Amino acid sequence: MMRQILATLILCVLLTPLYAAERPKVGLVLSGGGAKGAAHVGVLKILEEHHIPVDYIAGTSIGAYVAGMYSLGYSASEVEAIMMGVDWDSGYSDTIPRNVLSYRDKQLRDRYNIPLNIGYTEGEVRAPSGLLRGQTMSQLLRQSTDLVQQFGDFDTLAIPYRAVATDLETSLPVVINHGSLVKAMQASATVPGALQPTQIDGKLLVDGGIANNMPVDVVKAMGADIIIAVDIGSPLVKKDKLDSTIAVLDQLSNFLTNASTEKQKQLLTDKDVLIRPAIDALSTTDFTIMPLALTLGKEAANGQLDKLQNMSVSAEEYAAYVEAKKAKGKLLIANVAHPIKEIVFDNQSKVSLNLLKETLNLEAGQAVTKDELNDALKRIYALNKFERVDAEFVEGEEGRVLTVTTRAKSWGPNYFQLGFNWEDDFSSDSAISFDMAYTMTDLTFNGGEWRNEVKLGFEKLFATEFYQPLDRDQEFYSRARYQFDVHNWDLYDNNNRVFVFDKKTHTIELGIGYNYVLQGFIEFGLVGEKGVIVNDAWLLKDFDFNSYGAYLRVGYDSLDSISFPTSGNRITLNVYVRNEDFDDVVDNNKNEFSVQVEADWKGALSVGNHAFVGKASLATNNNDGLNTLHLSDLGGFLNLSGYHKDSLTGAHKLFGAFVYQYDLGRDALLGMRDYPLYLGLSLEAGNVWYERSEVSLSDLIYASSLYIGTDTSMGPAALGFGITDMGDKSLYLFVGKAF
Repeated sequence: MMRQILATLILCVLLTPLYAAERPKVGLVLSGGGAKGAAHVGVLKILEEHHIPVDYIAGTSIGAYVAGMYSLGYSASEVEAIMMGVDWDSGYSDTIPRNVLSYRDKQLRDRYNIPLNIGYTEGEVRAPSGLLRGQTMSQLLRQSTDLVQQFGDFDTLAIPYRAVATDLETSLPVVINHGSLVKAMQASATVPGALQPTQIDGKLLVDGGIANNMPVDVVKAMGADIIIAVDIGSPLVKKDKLDSTIAVLDQLSNFLTNASTEKQKQLLTDKDVLIRPAIDALSTTDFTIMPLALTLGKEAANGQLDKLQNMSVSAEEYAAYVEAKKAKGKLLIANVAHPIKEIVFDNQSKVSLNLLKETLNLEAGQAVTKDELNDALKRIYALNKFERVDAEFVEGEEGRVLTVTTRAKSWGPNYFQLGFNWEDDFSSDSAISFDMAYTMTDLTFNGGEWRNEVKLGFEKLFATEFYQPLDRDQEFYSRARYQFDVHNWDLYDNNNRVFVFDKKTHTIELGIGYNYVLQGFIEFGLVGEKGVIVNDAWLLKDFDFNSYGAYLRVGYDSLDSISFPTSGNRITLNVYVRNEDFDDVVDNNKNEFSVQVEADWKGALSVGNHAFVGKASLATNNNDGLNTLHLSDLGGFLNLSGYHKDSLTGAHKLFGAFVYQYDLGRDALLGMRDYPLYLGLSLEAGNVWYERSEVSLSDLIYASSLYIGTDTSMGPAALGFGITDMGDKSLYLFVGKAF
């Protein structure tokens, strides 16, 4: 390896022409401007086309990204291919995909659907220092730069490079000249408030555009004799456009960036070149405009050819320059393919080191690709314990050392969670509810959690639960839960509500479980209930009931969405063995032994914009008729559409459905990117029976529904219409309610 490095260095020296010491050194300055940054690539292509070498390069924000890529030895065309291949929009979401969350975290997200990051500790309420943590953006940047090591000096790159950020504490510009290229790029582009500040050398760094959006002075200080500065900053807008809060905030931001740019322009001399592409009408956040911005960058550079050509060198000299740059660039990325000598964890959390190692699933001696590393970091981040998970390489004498940094959530360890949902069928009562929880974590060595929950609205609930992992890897656990809930227990006849009961229940559960995979669990335990059923409209006494027994629960959930899945499966099995004691309608006390089994499946697959979803439910109880209070329900949207929610009740249930949904939102016609917009059609069949002897497939009720809906960061929203073969019809509205 040392021979290869030595040979490459000698080649670089031999290929570096003598004219490089004689000709004026050219420095390229690339300003910030978001999605308009593709214009920088257009300028680079014109410089290459006309044999204009770049000896120094620096940038701010998106300019720091393009400059950093070029400094690694990539050509303009290679930078273009990489930049256009990045899904930039995905970098503005740090939400962990549902399908990779643990089973427990999936259920909590579905219920507490408001994406809130607020905690409480040391007597104060805390929140992140940015709406986004920058986790996904760092992965995108790592995809661009590959797994290059940290550099002791950015002067050692194929082209000496600088990135400019702003010190959040002092508002002064910070020139980043060493360390991680990914961190330098990200720090320079960290929009204050939107993204959490990047920490480098003990400083909190944010977008360099605040302090120096076009760092001419930085490139001059590097040694450049002639400056080519590319300005893609946003202009100030007229007062008739300042008609919203966002517009005003953008204008204030432009005050800062434009002021710093104007200051830097004063440093340009007659021999320098300022290129201003015609990008004023383009958006900084719409990355679909990048091809147009690139073209405009080329046009602007061509418009300055009379001055740019003064920096042009001969074809032979430029070929030597390119070969020297490529040779040095190859040397920089040669180590990427080398095996890892050692993996080091900088674990700034209470998660066990063994769990981190198992989840990372990389080994010393392994040659890791950027995709493998990003997938490994995603697995750790999906544990939902961290604010950020980062990785950096350091080249040592004996090989590559990978350092994985895990930083606990700064607004923890105690968290608030909120949920909201609204369900309406436009004929019976609307069901609106609010869920709130306060969870204290890391209470024990293995990561014990104490959650207190309250539900208000159509249904009411108070619960407290202690969840105690029994090992450091959190595979085995114990759980203790007390719950008091009040909900309407309506009785229907022919889809018409006849009686309204209030069912009030105290429940205690004690369980031991095993998370056999991340997406699945098995739990068994003891359960006891005591409650009353009240009907104020009847001149009858209350119905008291209680039960005690044991349960077995098994679950597996890999769905990417609980309501509009396009991939994965969800399977649950619940078995209860109880002794039930309750009053019946003729004032006799009943003491019954019951065995109840409930099984549910939901699965999905997709082809392009088409998704196919299947559902199946089965429930039975060894007690028939009125010999048990633990019954199964059917009815409602996609559960025999056309009927009211849970309007069919019995001891035995059978149900199946096939759902087809087409994603209109991502269809080229609508061009929506942020959220899907599904048009769905379902075919359903099922029924419930009180007596086992009455169960018959000939009694199945058939139903169908047509709906349109979307899946947002706050849960599903859908409007649907259902009809049964019996002529029952219902219109359904859901907001935030999983179905």
